[in-house]
Amino acid sequence: MAKGVLARKLGMTQVFNDDGTLSAVTVLEAGPCRVLGLRTVEKDGYSAARLAFGEADARHVTKPRAGEFKKAGQAPARHIVELSGADGLEAGQELGADVFAVGELVDVSATSKGKGFQGMVKRHRFSRGPETHGSMNVRRPGSIGATDAARVFKGVKMAGQMGNVRRTVQGLKVVRIYPERNLLLLHGSVPGPRGGLVFVRGSVKQKVKAGSGA
Repeated sequence: MAKGVLARKLGMTQVFNDDGTLSAVTVLEAGPCRVLGLRTVEKDGYSAARLAFGEADARHVTKPRAGEFKKAGQAPARHIVELSGADGLEAGQELGADVFAVGELVDVSATSKGKGFQGMVKRHRFSRGPETHGSMNVRRPGSIGATDAARVFKGVKMAGQMGNVRRTVQGLKVVRIYPERNLLLLHGSVPGPRGGLVFVRGSVKQKVKAGSGA
């Protein structure tokens, strides 16, 4: 059965492992998530569970969404996501950080921090030009193509919007779990700012990476 919860990123800290080494971890407030409803192959053509997370004011919920909550007999939630392949879950069931186990690998999806319009040195890690001998090409793009093409080819790395895109980090190891506080500590970094929404699922990676903490 697929595992997954919606969580909120609280920040990063460090913890000591059993062997005395130190691991940098990301602290997530995982859940509680309520199973709002189920998608079945017979009715919808696929199998999934709809997870609701966070509180929402009933005045700010659309009528179709409010009808879905009323049908499920649940209070309005701020975020809803579908977890595919979640067989065995029941409508109204509550999920928290304890759906995962210490040492398990998870995949985390979130929207990365938006950096605005950035140049190529920061956006694509281009090297700068010379700063001496009257050079005016310090952080400029340089050549963007040949003259005989009479156009710029698609996919050329140039300045533009940086960040604010959906990113998934795979194979993060669960270091600690605090079920009573719904806290999930993952080894390494997670996309997005503090307070951002993240989706934690069981990883498609099965092998533990070397040096991923205790």
